[in-house]
Amino acid sequence: MRDARWSAAALYRAVWRWHFYAGLICAPFLMILAVTGAIYLFNDEINDFVYPNLRFVPAAQGAVPLSEMAAAALAAHPGGTVTRLDTPKGEGRSVEVFVTPQQGAPRRVFVDPGTGRVLGSYVYTRTLVGFADVAHGSLMLGTFGDAMVELAACWGFILIVTGLYLWWPRTGTGIAGVFVPRWRLGGRAFWKEWHAAVGLWTAVLVMFLILTGLPWANVWGDLLRRGTDFAGIGYPSSHRGHGASIISTTVKQATDGAGPWTTENAPAPHSDAPQSDPHAHHGAAMAPAAQAGSHAIGVDAVAQVAAAHGMTGPYRLNLPRNPAAAYIVFSYPDQPEGQRTLYVDQYSGRVLDDVGFADYGIAAKAVELGVQLHMGNYFGRLNQIVMLIPCLGILFLSITGPYMWWRRRPSGRLAAPRALAAPTLRTLVLLILALAIPFPLAGASLLLCLALDGAVRALRLPRAA
Repeated sequence: MRDARWSAAALYRAVWRWHFYAGLICAPFLMILAVTGAIYLFNDEINDFVYPNLRFVPAAQGAVPLSEMAAAALAAHPGGTVTRLDTPKGEGRSVEVFVTPQQGAPRRVFVDPGTGRVLGSYVYTRTLVGFADVAHGSLMLGTFGDAMVELAACWGFILIVTGLYLWWPRTGTGIAGVFVPRWRLGGRAFWKEWHAAVGLWTAVLVMFLILTGLPWANVWGDLLRRGTDFAGIGYPSSHRGHGASIISTTVKQATDGAGPWTTENAPAPHSDAPQSDPHAHHGAAMAPAAQAGSHAIGVDAVAQVAAAHGMTGPYRLNLPRNPAAAYIVFSYPDQPEGQRTLYVDQYSGRVLDDVGFADYGIAAKAVELGVQLHMGNYFGRLNQIVMLIPCLGILFLSITGPYMWWRRRPSGRLAAPRALAAPTLRTLVLLILALAIPFPLAGASLLLCLALDGAVRALRLPRAA
């Protein structure tokens, strides 16, 4: 019994040590994710408040053609290229035209669909919502930042699990101080009970938030996508090969990530290049651009094709980026059951593929549902409020954890929990690896931390005479 008690106490101290280090290192990143995530939960409300002159228009009986709106946007930004048009989300809303200028950052140009008049524009990443969006996904640091966000999120999940272990009652105490913090306590004890209670109250929502956000991460998301596709429960196999032998562009690359997670890594279907004679496919030159049938059909014709196939809006119409590409039209509503993607040949107007939510595998459907819940879209304002709770919980935990350490540490010292004994270390490694294996970056960082911890302990051992 004595050894069992010692082992339990030693394991508790070991878990506390790793919880301490992970929390201290990850706290700044988790705070960024919590704040930016909370901002993006209310992205439409914030943008409507800050840019009402760009987003709202007088109700109109009809709308000018999309081509006229695109032309108006280009007239306001000469020399640019239109890459995408987002039709209005509702009556009294503007159209967003995405323009890549010859110089400078891409702009979103807002156009009144009733008159074709340009209302103004902005650079998305220079807005509060745009900054929060990019910072939430990559800390504004590109691929490296994406990896850092994924690492912090994975360790955030592990922090919740180890925190629940540390919280678990061991002394037979009542509800006070275990489920409900005691208000009369002071100092560090007060914050310790509140830290534990808030962690308990928000644990399930925080873990849900992390798991539903990880599909967008580069490493974890790519492994999930490959695994579900291989198992036949992801992107539909009957739609995977389109264009793969002609171009290797993915749907994400062709649309700057404008569509659903499920379709991102699928090969983008290609348009059949116009030919000048029946023998062109044997190597003859392509028809000059001026010949009949060699021009892209244009966004107005694509809108007619979409309408003929039952897609009336709102949708995101992505223009071809090269002569071999196709128009890609996404219907991307708050309820993923309405997701649909049309691929339209840019020369003939033929629908190359039509992929809807019903075509997805069960895992892809679950991911898409989780994404919309994660972003607070699925069931309206209540969804936003529910997802705000774990954001506030993460923020509170990320502040109170380092604060408690700062208050108890002796001046000028780290005051980390005691180093691990070898038997306890082995047990702890097995336990944490069980959590880290599903999170590859966390597993790699764990191995690095264990190596560093072992090296530091070795250096502290007295040298042999």
